[in-house]
Amino acid sequence: MPGLVLQASPMPAGTEGPAPRIGLTASRKVGNAVMRNRARRRLRAAAHDVLLPRMGEPMDYVLIARAATVSRPFDQLVGDLRTCLARVSGQREPRQ
Repeated sequence: MPGLVLQASPMPAGTEGPAPRIGLTASRKVGNAVMRNRARRRLRAAAHDVLLPRMGEPMDYVLIARAATVSRPFDQLVGDLRTCLARVSGQREPRQ
């Protein structure tokens, strides 16, 4: 997706802690330190909106910022995350 990349993996058996676990990353390709921090904050907010209802699901997610993460409108960024999540879950996204 233009706004982010999502990687997902089932949690290893016997792993304790909050579920789902979420990791965020932004490389130098995103921009300088200010831009990378902004990208991570936006990904964290989008993950809170989308992944919070999935609490208890034993999955590990990694959200990777792209250059467009900083400038993309937030509702489109959340839509990107929902689309990625549907693809990772093996579900078809509904056509609009």
